[in-house]
This record gives sequence, C-alpha cells and structure tokens, in this order.
Amino acid sequence: MQDAENEQPVCQDNYAKEFMDERGLKILSSFYAEKNPNAGNVARHRIIDDFIRKELANNPELTVILIGAGFDSRAYRLNGGNWIELDEPQIIAYKNERLPIERCKNKLQRIAIDFETESLEEKLQQFSSNQPVVVVMEGVFIYLQEEVIKQTLQTLHKLFPNHQLACDLMTDKFYKKYSYTLHQKLGELGANFKFTLANPSEVFYNANYQLIEKHSIIGKAVGCGSIKVPRFIFKTFLKTLEHGYSIYVFKSG
Repeated sequence: MQDAENEQPVCQDNYAKEFMDERGLKILSSFYAEKNPNAGNVARHRIIDDFIRKELANNPELTVILIGAGFDSRAYRLNGGNWIELDEPQIIAYKNERLPIERCKNKLQRIAIDFETESLEEKLQQFSSNQPVVVVMEGVFIYLQEEVIKQTLQTLHKLFPNHQLACDLMTDKFYKKYSYTLHQKLGELGANFKFTLANPSEVFYNANYQLIEKHSIIGKAVGCGSIKVPRFIFKTFLKTLEHGYSIYVFKSG
C-alpha cells in the first residue's frame, strides 16, 4: 500500500489499500522502523510479478496457483492466466468482502483451507493436470516445519508433474544477522520462523526439483533504490546480505 503511494512505485499494487483497516494500520505501525525488511517485501513481490508476467506472455492460459495467497492481487493486476488462490477461511472470507472475484478481469477461483486440519492434496485434486502450471508460495515456507514442506512438495509433484514453483528462501546466516528484530515482532503476533537452514534450497533439490532462476531480494531492493547501499559495497562486502534471502524458481523433475 505504501509503495503504491510513492511517486515511483516498485509494484504499483493499487489494490493493497482495499484490505487495510484500522486494526491493520495499528499492526503496521509497529513495523515502521523495519525499513529494510519492508523494502525487501516489496522487492520480493516485484521479482515474482516479473516472473509471472514473463510466463503469461508465453502462455496467456497458464494456470497460476497461489498457496497461502493472503491479500495477493496479481490476478487483478496482471494480464492473462487462470488463477487459483488458497488460504485460511477467515482470509478468504475477508478477501471476498473487500475485493470480490467479480471485479477480476481474469478467471479466478478462491478456495478456503484450514491448513492444520484439511488436506492440500484434496483441495487441489480437481485442478490436477499434466499441463504447465506455476505455483507461488510467497512468504510461506519460512513459517513451516521442514517435514511439512517435504509433504507439500510431494503433493505438488503428484498433482502437477509439469510445474514451476516460485518461492522465497532465507538462510540461517541472513536470519541471525539481519532479521532477528523483525522476527521478534512477528513472534508477538504468533508467527515464528521455522525454516532457516544453512542451505534451504537443498530440501528442494532432494525433492526432485531443478533450479531455473534465483534472484537476490535485497539486490532488487538496492537496485530499485529502496535500500540505500552503494552497489560496489553491496557486491563486495555484503555477500550474506545479497545471497541470504532470495527468490527461487524451481522446475519439477
């Protein structure tokens, strides 16, 4: 929402404000000091935007599945695609109220799922296909136990043999050096980081994925001017910062 109000927005998500209310603004106020993580979130979203735009340009009928969609508005902002959003029932209900499906120019379905008690495989079974599919799990894996991640990857392989998975992964070094205070504030809201390994991508390689693309989230924020670090310093002395938090695009098989 804040990015969209800037003179030169990175994402230009004009729908974000639809979801903000007084309670949301109160929660947001405690994160104002987290300027670099906030800039990183916007950069993260833009990287995935650009990836999906590229895929939709090649295949306008592409199915895009957002697991843990939150208040994602890409189905409204990007051209083309058959969009499927999954999240907790409370989020889906709130989202339907604030941004109805009828306002979407693309085909969009929303599916409520209680991730604790309901099966992701059963919810997605009706969409199972051998055709190309893009799955987006943005800001999700870091909150999941490794075993849950492995089960999720097995489900995706089973239902969508020809899929690409776009996600963000954070190393343990990055978490300890740059994200500790952010994590404390998130923890107070009941959200705790659970998946920060020395090399989290290994879990995906071991689950039969190939790496197609990797983009530094902080590098994107620096390039956009959202984080003020001279590029030569960023490239030479801040390797943990550059490579510790990235967008990965994996391909099944």
